Amino acid sequence: MKVLIVNTSEQTGGAAVAANRLMNALNNHGVKAKMLVRDKSTDDICVVGLQGTLGKRWHFLWERLVVFFHLHFKRDHLFEVDIANSGTDITKLREFKEADIIHLHWINQGMLSLSGIRKILRSGKPVVWTMHDIWPATAICHYARGCQSYMSRCHHCVLLPGRGSERDLAAKVWKRKVQLLSTANVSFVACSRWLEGEAKRSALLNGHFITSIPNPIDTRIYCPKDKVEARRSLGLPEQGRYVLFVSQRVTDERKGIAYLIESMGKLVAQHPELKADTRMVILGSHADEVARELPLPVDTLGYVSDVETIVNVYNAADVFVTPSLEDNLPNTIMESMACGVPCVGFRVGGIPEMIDHRKTGYVAEFRNSDDLARGIGWVLCEASAEELSRQSVRKVMKSYSQTGVAMQYSEVYQQALAQKHFKL
Repeated sequence: MKVLIVNTSEQTGGAAVAANRLMNALNNHGVKAKMLVRDKSTDDICVVGLQGTLGKRWHFLWERLVVFFHLHFKRDHLFEVDIANSGTDITKLREFKEADIIHLHWINQGMLSLSGIRKILRSGKPVVWTMHDIWPATAICHYARGCQSYMSRCHHCVLLPGRGSERDLAAKVWKRKVQLLSTANVSFVACSRWLEGEAKRSALLNGHFITSIPNPIDTRIYCPKDKVEARRSLGLPEQGRYVLFVSQRVTDERKGIAYLIESMGKLVAQHPELKADTRMVILGSHADEVARELPLPVDTLGYVSDVETIVNVYNAADVFVTPSLEDNLPNTIMESMACGVPCVGFRVGGIPEMIDHRKTGYVAEFRNSDDLARGIGWVLCEASAEELSRQSVRKVMKSYSQTGVAMQYSEVYQQALAQKHFKL
């Protein structure tokens, strides 16, 4: 069986990381997998990059220009909206023709257009589509932000000026997606049970096969290491306790940095002794913009792509805090737990599926900074660090191993192939 995984980027973003890990898991499991990307960044022979820099750039810019127009030339939500009006036709590529299964992942921002997806569906090849967010089940948004219009019909979109209209951009794209998927045979896979449930409520995906399979992780790479050695390699003080926060862009409102700042303030007020031996580490861009607002010494490491360094960052920490306000199945939680570091996060999205409350970390009530502070304090000051670490590693080995995830996807592929042959 030959599988072609299609994703916009090879390495940038959570979906890219997950898709890349799945490719490796499948190849290790005996399934021949390649990855087709717009943005290739390594010399991995299993990853194929689209050719034509000018064309790729044009697809991206044209979509942004159309979105910008519908936003009345304001940058608000410019990169939260995707309409897939422009993209590359991949059906003519050798890699596409050789594949038995076409496996779509995050294909936005000029990678594939809806017209291009229609050509893929009409090729007759079985299509599996992994949902890293809710965009495949809505018109134009990646996170619904409490909106439930996708359960019936997207319109009056909250991301558009004046909350859109009856015939706004969302309504137009919704109509195109209905036409695209109404007669198509696509197997949808959500990365979390939470997203699976949301997808099943979408009128757009009514009648389609929808299941959930988590992302895999290579536990040979992400694994516990000596904490002192990890800190030494990063140039951090070797003693004391560390609270870790990770985000590609630290100031992204959706990642909840405001709640982390508020909860740390409350925690230090309740436990002033923490000032003597506790520090914070922030991994991600724009970290310096928030460091001064935190009540403890902060080490900002900026954006890091080197895996060895990232593994050392996790291992240097005593607790990882992820106060995300919307998230599917964060790779960061999986990575942290694989390194034996307990996690604290809000009860939202797929996070409660990953963190077992008071067993591998703490699940705080949504948007409750008091409870978030309580959870961080519980991990640092009350719980058994050794037991939390042991249970965290065990959870990852049980739920997110390469072998287990590859086997689940193999079953989906076989089912998709069987449906194709049945139709023939």
